[in-house]
Amino acid sequence: AVLYDMGVIVNSLLMFSTQILFFGFGWLFFMRQLFKNYEVRNAMVQLVFSVMFALSCTLFELIIFEIVGIMDSSLRYFQWQMNLYLILTLLIFLVPLYTSHQLVLTIRMFQSRRWLSLAIWLLFVYLFWRLGDPFPMLSPRHGIFSIEQAISRVGVVGVTVMAVLSGFGAVNAPYTYMAYFMRDVKDSDIQTLERRLMQTMDMIISKKKRIVIMEKQSLKYSGSSPGVSRNSSGMGRVWGMFSGIVSNGGESILINALHLIVT
Repeated sequence: AVLYDMGVIVNSLLMFSTQILFFGFGWLFFMRQLFKNYEVRNAMVQLVFSVMFALSCTLFELIIFEIVGIMDSSLRYFQWQMNLYLILTLLIFLVPLYTSHQLVLTIRMFQSRRWLSLAIWLLFVYLFWRLGDPFPMLSPRHGIFSIEQAISRVGVVGVTVMAVLSGFGAVNAPYTYMAYFMRDVKDSDIQTLERRLMQTMDMIISKKKRIVIMEKQSLKYSGSSPGVSRNSSGMGRVWGMFSGIVSNGGESILINALHLIVT
């Protein structure tokens, strides 16, 4: 029993020390990266962000401990439940209430700002709870105000927000960073391309003229070859027939090649 108690104390100190490290890293990340260019600093926002960052990293740490087999299972379950309750408390109660309070501070026409911020928060809680009506979240095993009901609704909201942000990023990122991949087109570039186009058009016209001339020569040769074959001797006829076949075949191949170049 003494060894078990010592193990619980050591594991609790381990979790507490890692949470402090995660909290400090979240605090520095908030100061050095997220709001390094902003002069207005809000200590409450920084504190809530650091606590949420530490609790989220602790959940990831508990998953790793579960895989590796570090710590006792009952202590891991207790830490898991405690972190989930703290995260849900921040997400459902503290963050929306503080956000509504900051929103009401920008409206100067109302005198009772605390009651108005409380009313906005109650409206959020009502809408958040009504969000689970279209989904089969109620179960006979769990009560209405159980942790499963809150996690299921947070999951629906989180997946929806991530889908909206992903769609927005997929459209906005190419539109924003397209200018880095575009090259400025100068008047000299346009004139160079126009000259290349004119040279290409002249080459196509000359090739077409050559095709027409070769086709006329081929027709003329094919029409005059029978007459030559009648007036020549036997060997001349054979030689003329052979040379006509060779020349006609070569011209037809050349004409086809020119057609391919033009098209």
